[in-house]
Amino acid sequence: MELIKKIKQAEAQAQQVIEQAKARAAAQAEKGKQDRRQMQAQAEQQRKKAIEAAVSVAQSRGQTEVRKLEAQAERQRRELRDKANGKMATAAVKIIDYLRG
Repeated sequence: MELIKKIKQAEAQAQQVIEQAKARAAAQAEKGKQDRRQMQAQAEQQRKKAIEAAVSVAQSRGQTEVRKLEAQAERQRRELRDKANGKMATAAVKIIDYLRG
């Protein structure tokens, strides 16, 4: 009888150890999930910051390029205007000479 009692007690202890092991495994699995979620959130924040930084750099470079192109276009307009004014003056003189002539 004592032997059956010890066997039942050992079975109860074994069951308790199994339940504790399951509980620890479940807790570790949950902690792993939480850690992964946290790491994923941090990675997402870093990705957003990297994108924002890249967009900022691109905007800055784009604005610089726009200013350069606007300055170049203005120079070309002035050069074209100056050439046209010089040719118009010459053409006007030729027309006046032709009409007088």
